[in-house]
Parts: sequence; structure tokens; C-alpha cells
Amino acid sequence: MTQASLPTAPLPPALGGVHTLLATPAGPISLYQAQADAGAGSAPVLLLIHSVNAAASAAEVAPLYAHYRSQRTVVAMELPGYGLSDRSDRPYTLRLMTDAVHAVVAHLRALQGGAPVDVVAVSLACEFAARASVEAPHSIARLALVSPTGFSGTRRRYGPPGGSRGVAWLYRAVSRPLWSQWLFDTLTRPGVVRYFLKRTWGAPQIDEALWRYCVQTARQPGARHAPLHFLAANLFSADVNALYEALTCPVWMSMATRGDFTDYRGRDTVQGRAHWQMHRIEGGALPYFEDLPSFAARLDPFWVRP
Repeated sequence: MTQASLPTAPLPPALGGVHTLLATPAGPISLYQAQADAGAGSAPVLLLIHSVNAAASAAEVAPLYAHYRSQRTVVAMELPGYGLSDRSDRPYTLRLMTDAVHAVVAHLRALQGGAPVDVVAVSLACEFAARASVEAPHSIARLALVSPTGFSGTRRRYGPPGGSRGVAWLYRAVSRPLWSQWLFDTLTRPGVVRYFLKRTWGAPQIDEALWRYCVQTARQPGARHAPLHFLAANLFSADVNALYEALTCPVWMSMATRGDFTDYRGRDTVQGRAHWQMHRIEGGALPYFEDLPSFAARLDPFWVRP
């Protein structure tokens, strides 16, 4: 029996706070917002953007959301095709993902009188956030990249602006109606989700609450559409090095020491630039799940550094 034939429970919110659906050109986007505590100061709104995989959601940034909600207004978005955002059957492209980030940033700027926002993006979402910052340089004040993609290996990518690394024949193969649901169900079986989270952590101990939510979100209607584009590399930027090199805002970057995401040889194209900070943080690709105080001690000063 496939997941599609199982009874599907409604997906609960991934985070606390106020949940809304923001109407955007990229479709309804799920937002979680927690207001700053009284006396927390006037820091810019902080936007958190989860990674992209077969079962992604705002649950991936839960520790950061909990940490910063006591200090400032914090908002976590769910990208198109994930969580409680629009999961319709449509092309999931770099343009769609970047436009979703643009729309949320514009919405948050309007709430604070037009001031730019701070952003934390995780893994592949770092490419979308970087593109949004390059296209609208004054919209993002500071950008933190957690385990960003685009720095692995020795090849540098300066492809056509806005182009993707997608493989057309591979997407046609994985998206065929005859087996696309079966393939996605196979990739998101509880044991398989656990396997990939262990590779993300680089250790057998993972966050069990995140695992449970990943399994649940992957069973929702339309959950396969965005991940199949991800599987075919349609969401990876062919011009990723050009994007990172074009960033003008202050950038903070963390690099994992364990798991599948430890290759950052490509950082040499931006390392040493005055507005870039790089930190090798002990742990897997989501180190704030493992040791939030240590992670925050490295990231927090970035928000107030002159």
C-alpha cells in the first residue's frame, strides 16, 4: 500500500506563533510569526528559510525560531511546494522560489516601514536568498547561510544568469504519472527519511520530532511535486558562484564538519572578502539542533556587528 492510499491526517503547524497564508505571485505562502518580547529592542525582522529536500518544512528551523523569538520579531516561511504553502502541480523553478522570497521580504519590509530584513537560509535555500539579495540589494540587511550549497567540488559555476542545472530527461523520467507517486512514496518511507537525516547529521542520533514531522509532511496531497524538481536538479543554480560573488550585504556562513555536506572548497572565490564571515561549526548540516547555545554564540554577534 502506498502513502497515497493511506488516510492522510491534516498537517499541523510546524511552529508556534501566528500562522498565516500570504497571497503572492508564487501562490499562497505559509508564514509563522512570533512577535518580539516587550523591551526586546528594534532589530529588523528576522526571516528564516528552510532547506529543500523530499520532506522539507519550517520544522527544520524550529530551534532558531525558538531562540530568536525572545529577542526580535521572527518569521519562518515555507517555500512553494512545502509545508502548508501551495503544493499544486506546476513547474517548481529557481524563479518561483526566488519570487516567493521576494514577496515575503517585501511583505515584512512593509510591516516595518520599508526597512530591510535580516535572513537566515539553510542549504539550497541559500541560493534563493542570495539571488533575491542580488536582485534587490537593499531588501536584505544581513544574510546568514547555514550549510550553503554551491561551494562543493572544484568546479565553479558561472552559467547563464538565472539558469538551472536541471536535467530535462531526468525530470521527465521521475515525473511520469505511472510511477512518480510510487517513487516519492519510496523515498519518503519513515526508514528512508531517517537514513537521510542521519546523513545530514553525520551521526546516528537525529532530532526525533523533526523526523516525525518530515514523515507527516511527506504524506500530504501534492507533496511530491516540488521534490521531483529538486531530484532532477531543477532548483540548483547554474550561476551560483556568480551569485555569491555579487552579494554586497554582510554575509555569515557556517560549514558542517560531519555528514554529507562538509565540502566547501569553492569558498575560495569569496573567502577573505571584508563583508564575508566563515565559521566551521562542529556538527552536521543543521548544527543548531545539536548545540543551539554554541551555534547562537557564533551567529548572534553577526546581527549587531558594525
